[in-house]
Amino acid sequence: MSLRSRFGISLTVAALAAGALATPAVANDEGAGQRGSLAPRLYKGQVTASTLLLRSAPNRGGQIIGSVRKGDIVKIFCKTTGEKINGNNRWYLLRDGTWAFASAYYIKTIGTAPRWC
Repeated sequence: MSLRSRFGISLTVAALAAGALATPAVANDEGAGQRGSLAPRLYKGQVTASTLLLRSAPNRGGQIIGSVRKGDIVKIFCKTTGEKINGNNRWYLLRDGTWAFASAYYIKTIGTAPRWC
């Protein structure tokens, strides 16, 4: 990945994280239901594709930066729109050790639907 690409991803992730931390009254897994926490809510999903490619942008042109397997549980930071995959234009920004986008078409949410980025 080029330095320019890494810098762009870092800026995007930093902006998204800053927006999440500025939103009051959200809860994390440990404090579900508590009001006033500044921790972003933890959303989860289960991968339904045999292998799901994780990308640097919410489209198939984004650089592949990882993958997950069918049945894996992923941590979802937020949802956004991107390239349509089988008629579904929703993508999730995942936060499993690295920040990456994955098509929502291949992830079944567990619990509450993720918030918008």
